[in-house]
Amino acid sequence: MDGKKSEYHTRPKLLEQVKRAMRTRNYSPRTIATYVQWIKRFILFHNKTHPDDMGKEEVRAFLAYLAVEQNAAPSTQNQA
Repeated sequence: MDGKKSEYHTRPKLLEQVKRAMRTRNYSPRTIATYVQWIKRFILFHNKTHPDDMGKEEVRAFLAYLAVEQNAAPSTQNQA
């Protein structure tokens, strides 16, 4: 490397960005933790692909997975 840090290393990671944004909007710590867990599940379901690289099809696939494989309640799917 040429001694410069890449954008990846200088910018906070996705989950830290989410936490910061939610803290500035005065979300409760428990709500923040729940949202972060949902985001982690979504990313892991898609083999660690960054959400910026996904479209609506991936969201639909995740919701279908929740409904069929995880037997999630409709209210849970709406929350996700």
